[in-house]
Amino acid sequence: MLARLPATALKNAGVLRASVSTLKAGSRSTGVRFASSNARSTSNAFESFVNSNITLASASLLTVGTIAWYTHVYGTLPFIGEAHASHLSDEGLHPPAYPWPQQGLLDTFDHASIRRGYTVYREVCAACHSLDRIAWRTLVGVSHTADEARAMAEEVEYQDGPNDEGEMFMRPGKLADYMPPPYPNEEAARAGNAGALPPDLSLMAKARHGGPDYIFALLTGYVDAPAGVEIREGMNYNPFFPGGAISMARVLFDGLVEYDDGTPATTSQMAKDVVTFLHWAAEPEHDERKKYGIKAVVLLSTLFVISIYVKRFKWGPIKNRKIFYDPPSDKGVH
Repeated sequence: MLARLPATALKNAGVLRASVSTLKAGSRSTGVRFASSNARSTSNAFESFVNSNITLASASLLTVGTIAWYTHVYGTLPFIGEAHASHLSDEGLHPPAYPWPQQGLLDTFDHASIRRGYTVYREVCAACHSLDRIAWRTLVGVSHTADEARAMAEEVEYQDGPNDEGEMFMRPGKLADYMPPPYPNEEAARAGNAGALPPDLSLMAKARHGGPDYIFALLTGYVDAPAGVEIREGMNYNPFFPGGAISMARVLFDGLVEYDDGTPATTSQMAKDVVTFLHWAAEPEHDERKKYGIKAVVLLSTLFVISIYVKRFKWGPIKNRKIFYDPPSDKGVH
C-alpha cells in the first residue's frame, strides 16, 4: 500500500512529522523557561523581603523582647554566667508579689489606707525615721483636710528667724513646713540606735528592690534564726533583709494603734497601710500622673487619626494620578 502512495505524499508526511516534533520541543522549552522565570521571581521576592529594613528591625525587636522577657521571668540567661562580689544569700530572700490596689494601669491609691498608714507612721515609725521630703500641705486633699493638716502642723514648733532683735525664735508649724525629723542630726540618730542610722523613709518605696513588696515582707517577716545562723546581740533575724541580721526589732503588733474608722489594727493591716502611705510619699504625683496619662492618650490618639485622614486626603490624589505624554503631531509630514 505504501508503494502505491506518490512520492509527494511521503514527502509531505515527513515534513508534518518534523513540524509536530518541533512544536513539542518548543512547548517543552517554553514551559521550562516559564518555570525558571517563576522560580527566579519568587527567589528575588524572598531575598528582597529578607533584606528589607522592616524585616531586620522586626527580627531585632523580637530578639530583644524575647531576651528581656526571659531575664524578667527567670532572672538570668542560661548561656551567660553571673559574677557576684557576695553570695546570693547576702541579698536577702526575694519578697513575694502582693496585689496592691494602685498597681493597675488605671488604678489609684486607697486614700483611706493612706490616712491609716500615716497614723501608723506617726505613732510607730516617726520615733526613729524621718520623712524629710513631705510637707504638711501634701496631706491636704489626699488623706486629711486643710484644717486637720494645719492642726497637726501647729502641734510642732519650728525654729524661725531672726526677729527684729537678730535672735532665732520658735513658732508653731504651718502647712508649708516639712515634717520634723526625730533627731537633730546624724550623730544623735546613731547614738540613740546603738550606732545604726535609721534611713529616711521619703523615697524608701522606690529606693529598695521590690518596693512596697519588700517593705511589707520586711515588716511582717521577723522569725527566729534557723539552726546554724548566729545573730549577735542587739541584732534581729529577718530573712528578707540583706544578710539576715537587722538592727530594727519588730515594731508592729496586733492592736498597737487605734484607727479612726474602726478598722482592726492587725499586724498585716498596719503593715499594709503604712506601706501604702510610704508608697504615696515616694510618688505623691501618682494619681495625677495617671489621670494626665489618660488624657494624653485620648488626645494623641485623636490627633493621630486626624493626621492619617489629612495625609490620605492631601496625598491620595497626588499618589494615584496618572500622567500621560501626548506628543505634538507633526503637521509637515504627509
